[in-house]
Amino acid sequence: MRNDFDFAPLYRSSIGFDRVFNLLSAQRFQAVDTWPPYDIVKAGEDDYRITMAVAGFGEDDLSVTHERNVLVIAGTKAEKEDAQYLHHGIAGRSFERRFELADHVKVLGASLKNGLLSVELKREIPEEMKPRRIAIGTDESQQVDEQTASLQIEGEKQVA
Repeated sequence: MRNDFDFAPLYRSSIGFDRVFNLLSAQRFQAVDTWPPYDIVKAGEDDYRITMAVAGFGEDDLSVTHERNVLVIAGTKAEKEDAQYLHHGIAGRSFERRFELADHVKVLGASLKNGLLSVELKREIPEEMKPRRIAIGTDESQQVDEQTASLQIEGEKQVA
């Protein structure tokens, strides 16, 4: 089943979402790999957790890397060549799983327990990026407000 989406109408009313549209376009062409299985849980308003089943992998076999807006979880395990398997049902093959992260998502830490790798994530939006109300006024009132704000900031710096 092939889905072709035309993002042109969205470009007319959105600014700065080029990266999102590029991600959506790129996701259509990537092969679907379901191993190792994982869950993504929204643990709170801005808290997330990725839990990945990595049975047979130890801490030394796994690597968790946070690059710019990408979380990479990779696992490599040396095969035992001298072992003769009668049945080989536990997959121990190498893997690399990439997760695209939104802006301002931080990796808090990772833990491995009972064959489950858990990676804790938190979205931390800086104060200057949070919504704020903009006062509407004349040019003169804006200049006075800017001067007052700069004096308040300087006063707070002196107190600290």
